[in-house]
Amino acid sequence: MASLTAWNVRTSPRWVGLDNYSELIGSDTFWQVLRNTIVFAGLFVPGVMIISFGLALAVNQRLRGVQFIRGVLFLPYITTMVAVAMLWNWIFATRFGLLNGLLRLFGVEDPPAWLADSPWSLIALVIVATWKTVGFQMILFLAALQGVPQMLYEAARIDGAKKLRQVFSITLPLIAPQSFFIFIITFIAAFQTFEVTYVMTGGGPLNASNTLAYFIYENAFTFGRMGYASAVAMVLAVLVGALTLVSFWVRRRVVSYDL
Repeated sequence: MASLTAWNVRTSPRWVGLDNYSELIGSDTFWQVLRNTIVFAGLFVPGVMIISFGLALAVNQRLRGVQFIRGVLFLPYITTMVAVAMLWNWIFATRFGLLNGLLRLFGVEDPPAWLADSPWSLIALVIVATWKTVGFQMILFLAALQGVPQMLYEAARIDGAKKLRQVFSITLPLIAPQSFFIFIITFIAAFQTFEVTYVMTGGGPLNASNTLAYFIYENAFTFGRMGYASAVAMVLAVLVGALTLVSFWVRRRVVSYDL
């Protein structure tokens, strides 16, 4: 296994046993990156799930132009990350950015440097990643919503149930299996996030926005530490696998596949 070797590509792998893992455990940078990844996932996953479900409800209507609206909402997902980065770099620009310009209009005299301040850079990446991703999950939710029998809503309306009650009593229980699938792929995507970090912040400032996938790339191809990067990759694989198993354990107890 590469994670048990010292290897810089230019030379043959040299067996070092568990030295890479020992270095990981004692590395403040690794723990910071792991914490960043968990915070990223903790913000990204619920954000994507809630926004994409809300958008799916909004476009699950028989309205003129709704197909065009669905296409517009899906467009960011198929847009290249470089183009997305150019757009959001302008939005997040400290002095002349659109977002800080709006904040100044609302009385914020000293808005943050979104991509250069440690507290804000990771949040900025969450915003960009969410904006780019929700269109795909929206389509999945939309497909699930269109499989719910309309007669159930008609019966609920006759009984006097409001829209919100219908969502919680009919929609969410019936699309629970699909929602769980969307949660799993979103959760895995959160821990594998790389592109947005690579093109927007490069993990900076001072690793404040660095995540495990980018940390693997950085050690492997910037520092040439293939063995150490492989050890980080193994940790990431075990972490994602363990959390996914926990999610499936919870699913067996809370998700019903019976209509």
